[in-house]
Amino acid sequence: MFRRRFLHLVTLASVGGLAPLESMAAAESRTLTYFVRGFSCITCATGLDTMLSQQKGIAFSKSTYPEGKVTVRFDPSQITEQAILSFIADLGFAVVGEHKS
Repeated sequence: MFRRRFLHLVTLASVGGLAPLESMAAAESRTLTYFVRGFSCITCATGLDTMLSQQKGIAFSKSTYPEGKVTVRFDPSQITEQAILSFIADLGFAVVGEHKS
């Protein structure tokens, strides 16, 4: 059931194409990498990237399957880290930690 709902959301998000990305100066953006649980296939990772890219303030999202890593570059003046984490959780994935580099 979850997978069907998730695929439906991804399909709806991609129907109109990706929203134009707002340009961000390097000093304004922040990049974080999270570990997530819940990817059952490559479609989950790709779908999460599609959904995240639709959010205002997110310039880049790259998720990997089966590693469960999600890297997000965003403008903190437009979206908060907590909002990103909540969005990921609302899609049914569990953020289990932040990758420290």
